[in-house]
Amino acid sequence: MIGRLYARWMDRWETELANRDTNRTQRPFEWGLDWLDLTSPDGDRGALETFAAWTAGQAARSEEFFRHVAPEDARLEGGTLTFTSTIPSPHPENNVVHAEYFPAERAEGRAVVVIPQWNSDFESHLGLCRLLNRFGLSALRLSPAYHHKRMPKELTRADYHVSANLGRTVQATRQSVLDARGCLDWLESRGYTRLGIMGTSLGSCIALLTAAHETRLRTAAFNHVSMNVGDVVWTGMSCRHIRATLDGRVTLEELNRCWRVISPSAYLELLKTRSNSNLLIWAPYDTTFRAEYSRQVLGNFARLGIPHEVVTLPCGHYTTAKFPFNWMDGLALARFLRRTL
Repeated sequence: MIGRLYARWMDRWETELANRDTNRTQRPFEWGLDWLDLTSPDGDRGALETFAAWTAGQAARSEEFFRHVAPEDARLEGGTLTFTSTIPSPHPENNVVHAEYFPAERAEGRAVVVIPQWNSDFESHLGLCRLLNRFGLSALRLSPAYHHKRMPKELTRADYHVSANLGRTVQATRQSVLDARGCLDWLESRGYTRLGIMGTSLGSCIALLTAAHETRLRTAAFNHVSMNVGDVVWTGMSCRHIRATLDGRVTLEELNRCWRVISPSAYLELLKTRSNSNLLIWAPYDTTFRAEYSRQVLGNFARLGIPHEVVTLPCGHYTTAKFPFNWMDGLALARFLRRTL
């Protein structure tokens, strides 16, 4: 009885927090093949098959797809690291990577790349970086593609990172992964030798894709987890406006085929070959990374024998940012990263 009451209360709170965002824009559906340098026969069926065949091929050759070039123009000024992104986009603002640097006094070679959630504001995860400093870890908070100072002037949200433009979503996610790897290059150039990565929500996906393709990481923390990007967009409360555009154009199965190359499900076998310690944080009342999808991640990590620890937060997605859950989350992350670095 108490459990049902708590679940209903949490669902109401999650819905209230989700509905505070009033600037969601329902943008038109686009295959976005031009973002991938693809062409196809006319019609949705031709576009789908072209897209799905391409993404399957790229996922099979993911070491090449996520190959990056170390930044040559990295510059630290006033605590902000900037460098040119490996992947150019049509938006000049987005082509300059920004990351906020928080050095710890006695880091002893330990540093963590921190990647915030989709549509995060500029202050997001800066408090976590300061907490990591108190635990003796330096931190570098990456602004993902199209976020913060990288947001084109026509936007008020980071709509170009995840949207109903399927090709642009792939390219933006790939760009964020390569930018995260560029951050690791810079930390390495500063003398850091014990490197970790953590991400929240969309940042968790970016962090996992990065961890699967990196040999320099010792540890990784994934804060809210799901196997497939398409599942989150199709069922998540924060993505309702995108789902409304997708309906009638693609099915969930087709969406997951198109986005396989940017979905964690494609890379768990590869992640297994790395020597990382891994932390999976999930929330049973999550309205965006729904519990059934988080449990799939937990089950697959266990089935594949990927070393990991699990933290279960008694809250949802939006409520993770609210007291006391934000403290529970932050301390779980900081303690794990300190212990495994």
